[in-house]
Amino acid sequence: MSYTYKYPRPSITTDAIVLAKEGSTHYLLLIKRGNDPFIGKWALPGGFIEMDEDLEEACYRELVEETNLTGISLTQFATFGKPGRDPRGRTISVVFWGIADKKSAITAGDDAAEARWFDFNALPPLAFDHDFILRKFKDEKSIALQ
Repeated sequence: MSYTYKYPRPSITTDAIVLAKEGSTHYLLLIKRGNDPFIGKWALPGGFIEMDEDLEEACYRELVEETNLTGISLTQFATFGKPGRDPRGRTISVVFWGIADKKSAITAGDDAAEARWFDFNALPPLAFDHDFILRKFKDEKSIALQ
């Protein structure tokens, strides 16, 4: 049965903060966007959920599709929904995070033009509100960066 609702509804995405540590340096996995908006800008791996999947499943699927990285345990971090955070329309993102054992080999796929590990303290300019998300993560999860 099809249901309708006369009021506008937001879209839901998931994003992944994946860290790896080598020596005393923490690295963050980012993808370079292959599509608009923000084509060519770096972003957290993520994307829209499918109608039949759980939020965590969506985050794992997007992580694998965009980076080919598997075997990461993800934990829900926070939800971000400030109006205007995505120029495509009202979008709410549920962000998950996890720590990789090492800077594993990654391969860009799907709508990611490139995937790369970056020093967490020397990140490029980021798409959407991902710089805000990472500042909040750093403030709240500083233990993960020790």
